[in-house]
Amino acid sequence: MNPSHSALAGRVRDLIGRHSRPTGLHAPAGSDPWERLALDLFSLQHDTVPAYQLFCRTRGCQPDSVRSWRQIPAVPTSAFQELELTAIAPEARARVFHSSGTTAQRPSRHVHHAGSLALYEDSLRPWFAAHLLATGPGFPVGFRPRCLALTPPPGLAPHSSLVHMLEVVNHDFGGAGSGFFGRIGPEAAWELDLDATTTALEVACAEGQPVLVLGTAFLFVHLVDALDAAGRRFDLPSGSRLMETGGYKGRSRTLSRTDLHAALADRLGPVRIVPEYGMSELSSQAYDTGDGFRFPPWVRVRTVHPETGHDVAEGEAGLLRIHDLANVWSVAALETGDLGRIRGDTFELLGRTTDAEPRGCSRMSR
Repeated sequence: MNPSHSALAGRVRDLIGRHSRPTGLHAPAGSDPWERLALDLFSLQHDTVPAYQLFCRTRGCQPDSVRSWRQIPAVPTSAFQELELTAIAPEARARVFHSSGTTAQRPSRHVHHAGSLALYEDSLRPWFAAHLLATGPGFPVGFRPRCLALTPPPGLAPHSSLVHMLEVVNHDFGGAGSGFFGRIGPEAAWELDLDATTTALEVACAEGQPVLVLGTAFLFVHLVDALDAAGRRFDLPSGSRLMETGGYKGRSRTLSRTDLHAALADRLGPVRIVPEYGMSELSSQAYDTGDGFRFPPWVRVRTVHPETGHDVAEGEAGLLRIHDLANVWSVAALETGDLGRIRGDTFELLGRTTDAEPRGCSRMSR
């Protein structure tokens, strides 16, 4: 008999509590406790998520024939647009996170209830803190910085996993003056409240306390352009940090990550910028501290050939497959439309495949 979702969620929570180091992307098979948990979770999800069971059947894959986590069928994230990939009964559902996409495209839907949201939040806290709140200049242990989320608030973006994440961050880590500084504009697009944002930056500079500014790439472009138009520059307090999540989706001019970060340093001072990678279909996030993106230890990443599905060699480009054990009530093994390259225990993002829908956070999205 399979263990229950709650029992496996408890094992994942124990794993989260034990680990704070970066994940090994090439961990071996065998008696690995992570793999044992991944296989148990696959068996449960195969039996309790009907759409996933059908997906596995079309690939001739059953739990009793799978011996390695690499053999677990990975569902394309695009399948979340059409299929209900969840074990959560309709009456228990409390939240649905949507992906971004074109106006004509049905968004991906990742269903949550109280238990899955709690595990999502348990997953995000330690990895966010390790990368954005690590002790350093102006960040003594226990310091609660002013957190400026450039997105709309939760009430205006109830289907955004990113906004939910930032709500948790503001509540659990933010100090006085933390809040949301975005709003919903025409055609449901996200936009900045520029007056409120510049006022908050002025206050942060006057107080001399480090600040965290958290937003999507296109919102940061809007901020840069607004500061240019007003002839404004800030020198944020030493130790200030930015979290940039990527995503343009036609809502601003597009800059390379290098150019965007240079523009932000020019307008806001020599701040530390930490790129983040996540999506509505996942329950965990990766961060880049300069040498590549890392997921937490309860997540593993593969790169596979887009046509064969076989693993490519380290350093070669391939489709990212992400195995997130915090996805207990949906599907843990996902194939993204993102190209990447693994180097050691990190991975590099190379963009979207040619036939993949562009994604970003410009609408009611991740």
